[in-house]
Amino acid sequence: MKKLKITLVWQIFIALILGILFGLSLHNQGELRDWILASVLSPAGDIFIRMIKMVVVPIVITTLVVGIAKIGDTDKLGSIGFKTILYFEIITTIAIILGIIFANTFHPGKGIDMSVLSSLGDASKHKQITFESIRLDGQDVLKIILSIIPINIFASMANGEIMSIVFFTVMFGFGLSSLPERIRAPLINIFNATGETMFKVTQIVMRCAPVGVFALISVTIATFGFSSIFPLAKLVLLVYGAIVFFALVILGTVARLFQLRIWKLICFLKKELILAFSTASSESVLPHIIKKMELYGAPASITSFVISTGYSFNLDGSTLYQSIVAIFVAQLYGIELSLYQEIMLVLTLMITSKGIAGAQGVSFIVLLATLGSINIPIEGLAFIAGIDRFLDMARTALNVIGNALAVLVISKWENLYDNSQALKYEKKNLESPRNSG
Repeated sequence: MKKLKITLVWQIFIALILGILFGLSLHNQGELRDWILASVLSPAGDIFIRMIKMVVVPIVITTLVVGIAKIGDTDKLGSIGFKTILYFEIITTIAIILGIIFANTFHPGKGIDMSVLSSLGDASKHKQITFESIRLDGQDVLKIILSIIPINIFASMANGEIMSIVFFTVMFGFGLSSLPERIRAPLINIFNATGETMFKVTQIVMRCAPVGVFALISVTIATFGFSSIFPLAKLVLLVYGAIVFFALVILGTVARLFQLRIWKLICFLKKELILAFSTASSESVLPHIIKKMELYGAPASITSFVISTGYSFNLDGSTLYQSIVAIFVAQLYGIELSLYQEIMLVLTLMITSKGIAGAQGVSFIVLLATLGSINIPIEGLAFIAGIDRFLDMARTALNVIGNALAVLVISKWENLYDNSQALKYEKKNLESPRNSG
């Protein structure tokens, strides 16, 4: 008889449901509730959070160095490499800013103030941390720059100063990429191996996620009651709405500028999008996307480069989601972000989402780095862990659309797009759905 195996995703989801039910049962228990929260649930949740925190800095450093070293190789591709990186940066920055605007407009995290949770101990201090509202004059810009540049990188690592760590790592990565191949290759291999090892460590830590999620969500529900579930529902609706808006309006506008139609592209890739959505994995459709883009008029040289580079550097859905969640967690704790903090949020996501976004299950690592850069309690991430898979499905589908469109845009920009081939393939496949694929 075949043994029933429950995947980690389902374990986390089941833990979320059980945690909600257990928290509801404790909500009106008075002294018993306080004892269970202080003696059992809060310590269990804190242990899980500390285990996650310990992997952030090593992963950020190793994967960013490897990612930037790969960017250095794009010099060989001349204008194609430059235009691709420029396009990726513009689109993902728009995604970050749009996510912040949506979260600040619709306030998905409003309704509860998690800073009162006893499990967070000094979380109330985070609420007191507000940066002085600034005008972007010369002195203020200088303050921002000086706060990013580390005096002692080891001190920054010890203190978890993510933006300083990122600044140093970017400089180190570009310096490494400029060295001759025989010198840089061994060091890149070491960083790559270290990064892969840290992701294995992360997988080990994530095996404890069901226990951590159960404990942390139980604390939240036991403290606030059933009303604390409403922000999760608002978050799901906002993320899905923002993703649809970005695909149809933002990417649709980009497509129009290059005489393309985003809806045609979506229909053309419908099988791949369904597979990516259901598996929450861009990897599952990568070979199909490369083949289809070539059939749709893009040259093989551009298709292979843009798709493979975009898998790590142009994840529109992931960056949109991460910016929304960062604001969402701040709202959960009643933290009003200043202009300075939102600038730091954009800068952090612009960099960390590029270098480490391609690794499996890395969204939490990116978010940990992001929240740490603007002094938001990362404990709030446990609040969304149970529904992350559902959100991951939508952002993965948007990642696929964004990278497919990027192939066509770069092909058009380089005047290498075969329009006749595209029309021929559209006529054959889009008009005859049974033949598509």
